[in-house]
Amino acid sequence: MIKKVASFLAITSLVSTSIFGIIQPAYAASVTTFSDTLSTLVASTAANHTIYFVTPTGVASGGTVTLTFDADFTGVSSIDDTDLDFAEGDSGTCTTASYTEETLVAAGATSSQFNASASGQVITFESGGASATVTAARCIRIKIGTNATSGVTGAEQISNGVAANAHSVAVGGTFGDSGTAAIDIIADDSVNITATVDPTISFAITDVAVGFGTLSSSQATWANSGATGTTSQPATSAGAHEMTVATNAASGYTITYNGATLTNGLNTISVATITGDADGTPASEQFAIAIDDNGGNVTIPSAYDYASNNYSFVAGTTTTLASETIATATETIDVQYIANVATTTEAGAYSTDVTYIATGNF
Repeated sequence: MIKKVASFLAITSLVSTSIFGIIQPAYAASVTTFSDTLSTLVASTAANHTIYFVTPTGVASGGTVTLTFDADFTGVSSIDDTDLDFAEGDSGTCTTASYTEETLVAAGATSSQFNASASGQVITFESGGASATVTAARCIRIKIGTNATSGVTGAEQISNGVAANAHSVAVGGTFGDSGTAAIDIIADDSVNITATVDPTISFAITDVAVGFGTLSSSQATWANSGATGTTSQPATSAGAHEMTVATNAASGYTITYNGATLTNGLNTISVATITGDADGTPASEQFAIAIDDNGGNVTIPSAYDYASNNYSFVAGTTTTLASETIATATETIDVQYIANVATTTEAGAYSTDVTYIATGNF
């Protein structure tokens, strides 16, 4: 009798071991690379969410993916499919993957769509069928709020909780994976940074003594830096002198001139306005100036545009000669002076001082 009982117990033990070996519990996998980036961390402020995680298991046909926000977040239940984007990456590296957006609908998803809805603190994505799946070990990207732009642009956002509390979002659902990401809500997430840029302007004249030499009634003369003058019209880039100007003034600069005409005691050479005439009118009294911007972007009044053979001079009045409307690096201006005299122009040594002023328009 003892032997029989022992045999029976041994058999029972073997059977029990075999049964427990067949019934194995199922364990859900943990998502990896789980992050939730908010557009702002300021407490009680509406924010967009961009969520990434890698699903070890993937999402099968009919599976659900849920996002559960802690109770301190508000407005979750107002989110609908238009405020959501759900995309699958082509790899498990979330930062470098290329993403394909899934089609989301509020309900009644076809086999290639996901239902997307919210209730309470939970947002749910539900596969509608065999063509609405996610491959295992791929990164999933979810956008919530006005940053969701696949199809239409989202209108609703989730509002952050208070700064004193701990916050989190959990991923779960029937797809089998789960995980939790912590979110730190703070009172202020911005830093006010200030800086000052001092106003600057630089202005230089390359030669402050130029001259015509001896004037003749038979031909025009242009002043040069050697004070000998030339009877051949100078090139646009070969002025009697140059002016250079640079400024960080938002509205640029203005250059004005003021001075008298060529004068010898009580005798003067008349000022002139010359339009489209390279040498003016020899044998008549004329004194005028013109400028060229040497390939730059200076605004030149047409009366002083040397490239168009225009010259002018206004004696005794502050007059604008050149300007710029924006801050600019160094610009170079070539200045030309032309003179003609009549046969009756009084002999003598003529001269004048012309003052140039550059003003920054800050």
